[in-house]
Amino acid sequence: MKKILIILLLFTVTGCSIVRIDVSSIDNTVDVILSKKNTLYNEDGQGYKYYIPNGVNHIDTNDLMHTLYYNGEYLYLYVDIVSYYYKNDINYKKSNNSYFYKKINNGKQKGYVEVTKQDDLYYINFYYNYARIEALVTKENLNTTIMNASYILSTINYNKKLIKTMLDDEYFTNKTGKYDLYKTNDKTEKFVLQKDKEGE
Repeated sequence: MKKILIILLLFTVTGCSIVRIDVSSIDNTVDVILSKKNTLYNEDGQGYKYYIPNGVNHIDTNDLMHTLYYNGEYLYLYVDIVSYYYKNDINYKKSNNSYFYKKINNGKQKGYVEVTKQDDLYYINFYYNYARIEALVTKENLNTTIMNASYILSTINYNKKLIKTMLDDEYFTNKTGKYDLYKTNDKTEKFVLQKDKEGE
């Protein structure tokens, strides 16, 4: 009993708040997680960083596409640095056969979550903070996958200066020129001649 009172006292003194997330409700899960300012990160990308929760494993990265693995199923994270840099609007039309659909508007951040049923599996298409997570999961993993995706997407933190450099036209252009391996340099010739004179 004393331990419980000490833990409650610590939360009261430090100002931490415990938020209950009902994983049986997709709507509630998304609202609660995206309403918090999450600043954690444990993964780096090209011009951004983000947080993957415990139990989610980073498998592979191919440019801006990250393959993640959770509880026997794959999640695919795509980070759209071009849309972030140019602040492009979302242009998405809801599917007619949605199992679940939620439009997200948290001030500056907009997005959506759509789940469609495909046979016995559920296809998740979750877009938020200029990034997308897609996954095909079982019903048992549906809510926890959306919870993990909410954490990942809400923690993506972009490095605008680095992205500007990456998108700069001249950054990726190669400057080609003719290089003759056997042509001697004037400075080298003078150095060799000077050395020969000293040796005489």
